[in-house]
Amino acid sequence: MRLVLHILCLVFLLLSSCKTPEARRPINIKSGSFIDESINRNKELAAKEEARIQKIIKNDSVNNYITSQTGFWYFYTKKDTITGTTPKFGDIVTFNYNVKDLSGNVIYKQQELDTITYRIDKEELFLGLREGLKLMKPGEMVTFLFPSYQAYGYYGDDNKIGTNIPLITEVTLNTITKESTTEN
Repeated sequence: MRLVLHILCLVFLLLSSCKTPEARRPINIKSGSFIDESINRNKELAAKEEARIQKIIKNDSVNNYITSQTGFWYFYTKKDTITGTTPKFGDIVTFNYNVKDLSGNVIYKQQELDTITYRIDKEELFLGLREGLKLMKPGEMVTFLFPSYQAYGYYGDDNKIGTNIPLITEVTLNTITKESTTEN
């Protein structure tokens, strides 16, 4: 009888001690205030940059600025109205450009950057310029005004362009080589 009682107690202890694991709960529940604050800071920064760019556009009576669908402004210095060829995904383009801040101070000269060869959307290039090149035809010269989120953004370029710097970029598209002619 005593043995049976010990076995029953042992079975009871084993069954009562074997619970299913319970998920750990966080000690503090965060409301997402950091993310909300970051979003608000970025909205304020974008609004300030856009106001500066709009002031430049308003004071420039010579050029006809176009607003892009992705959030930058541009005008043509030299426009091709005859051919309809613009680069598409995978096409190889060659171009020259320079980079200035919104005050017109040169950050990178065209000679310093040399001629760039770029495969559309398959290589690294800052967002605004990547989108701007898709609007251009060979031989065209375009001046782009990029807010910082379309340029190098929060990180800058690790060289001359600092954090959250909007840019003016003057670009000349030299050539477009269609992807279908470059594949083996």
